[in-house]
Amino acid sequence: MTRRFALVVGLSILMAGAAPRATQDLTREDADSMQRKIAAILGRGELPATANAAPVRTAFSEREVNAYFKFVGPDEFPPGVVDPRVRIAEGGRIEGRAVVDLDAVRKSKERGWLDPLTYVTGAVEVRASGTLLAANGVGVFKLASATLGGVTIPKALLQELVTFYTRTPEAPNGFALDDPFTLPAAIRAVQLQRGAATVIQ
Repeated sequence: MTRRFALVVGLSILMAGAAPRATQDLTREDADSMQRKIAAILGRGELPATANAAPVRTAFSEREVNAYFKFVGPDEFPPGVVDPRVRIAEGGRIEGRAVVDLDAVRKSKERGWLDPLTYVTGAVEVRASGTLLAANGVGVFKLASATLGGVTIPKALLQELVTFYTRTPEAPNGFALDDPFTLPAAIRAVQLQRGAATVIQ
């Protein structure tokens, strides 16, 4: 459950990109704080629904998210996804980046000479940006732009990368960009403001 929640929270972050933020000031304490908040959110999500219950809000900072990715991320994210970072901007805009191993993706299916992934190898930085809307128990990430190794790429190519790294036996097609998804753990909404987010259950 923790792994799935971390992926859902981080899906739009992993493939969202802007200027990377320095990580030297991130601490294990920040990561532990985020981990405790995730555990609390998951715990509340397992409780029976109570009519007219007051909403519970859990706030976390951009710094806590990045610390969580730095210290806990290697155990949570798929192999080949390295050094994810996030920036939460105004208006629900998510910006971030990650380094991905394209060799595994490139070899995952037969490719023609017109396929750009035929010619890209090794670990490459992926950046993207978009807007996350999450209300009434449903979230949707609207992609604005994406780059691969500094070169602008179409959504279809980014979708292939996202599919490869998010597919599971339960969801063989992985996460679909722009498609609505059910928020986990009885989360009703996520409110974003610059540098922070609030989960409402």
